[in-house]
Amino acid sequence: MKCNICVVFDIDDTLYLERDYVRSGFTAVGHWVAKWIQIEDFGERCWGKFEAGNRRSIFNEVLCESGRQPNPELVSALVEVYRTHTPSIGLAPDASEALCAISRIASIAVISDGPASSQSRKAEALGLSSFAAPIVLTDMFGTEFRKPRPRAFELVRQYCPSSVYAYIADNPLKDFAAPKQLGWITVRVRRPGGLHYVTEHPEVVPDREMNDCSKLPELFAQL
Repeated sequence: MKCNICVVFDIDDTLYLERDYVRSGFTAVGHWVAKWIQIEDFGERCWGKFEAGNRRSIFNEVLCESGRQPNPELVSALVEVYRTHTPSIGLAPDASEALCAISRIASIAVISDGPASSQSRKAEALGLSSFAAPIVLTDMFGTEFRKPRPRAFELVRQYCPSSVYAYIADNPLKDFAAPKQLGWITVRVRRPGGLHYVTEHPEVVPDREMNDCSKLPELFAQL
C-alpha cells in the first residue's frame, strides 16, 4: 500500500548531476561579470578551475588572474548571483522514470542540505513538488537540521507516517548515519560524474548501492 512506504530522496548527485548546477551557476556569474566589471570569459575560467579539481576560492582566484581585487563585497555579490540564479538543470532520465514509478506505490519526500536560496531553486527547476511532500531544505530550519543530524528525518517521519522508510542519497560522509540509526533502508546512488563518486565512510555503509535510480522502483515494489 502506498501509505506504508515513504521513499525520501536527496537532491544533488542523486536526482541529477550537481556539476550541471555548478556550470549553470558559473554561466550566470559570467554574464553578470561581463556586464558589470567587463571580464568576458569569467564564467568559462571558473568552470575550467572546477573541472581541474578546484573546489575553493574559485572566484577569488579568477578575479586575481584578471587583475581585479577580490574584495569581500565583490566576492559576496558573485556568490549571491550564483546561489540565486535560475538553474538550467533537469532530472536525470533514470531519476524521472523512478520518481514516476515510485509515486504510484509510495509516498515521496526530499531532504537536502545546502543554502536554501540555491536548494529551493534546484527543487523548483527539477519539478520536485510534483512528486514530493514535504521537501525539507535543512538550512531553512537552521543549522541544527543539517545532516548527519536526525531532525530532518524525524520531521519527515512526523509528516508521513509509514511502516517503512528509505533514504536515497550519494554522500556516505553525511547522508546515511541518521536514517540508519532510525531503522530506515539506505541506498547509495553512486552516479558516475558525481562529486562524491569515490567518497567512502569507514564505518557507515548503506544497505544498497546503485549507479543510478533505475532499479529503485523494483526494490520498493518488493516491500
